[in-house]
Amino acid sequence: QVQLMESGGGSVQAGDSLKLSCAASVHSYSSYCMGWFRQGPGKEREGVATIYPGGGRTYYVASVRGRFTISQDYAKNTLYLQMIDLKPEDTAMYYCAARFGYIPCTADPSLFGYWGQGTQVTVSS
Repeated sequence: QVQLMESGGGSVQAGDSLKLSCAASVHSYSSYCMGWFRQGPGKEREGVATIYPGGGRTYYVASVRGRFTISQDYAKNTLYLQMIDLKPEDTAMYYCAARFGYIPCTADPSLFGYWGQGTQVTVSS
């Protein structure tokens, strides 16, 4: 059984930073492809960033590349998303998700079977 719990969301101003965390309760955490996804008001859920098992490869959607950084701490079974220079269009509910195995580890929500409850990020201009 995989349990994921996000934290770290909040309301900030444009240009501010936030760091999201996702605590994973899972056996063999290092064997999972982990990802961050978001869903804004009236929008479909979209992939933001993924990190391959072992952490050697990462993927970012173009709109966040250079501003967001995905990372993880294997000792704590925790996934992070560092977000800087936040923009109003980043406003969304942010979810972490897990998929067992190495391939594929792309940001397609349909590939991920385990999801957290989400944490809200609101960016005002």
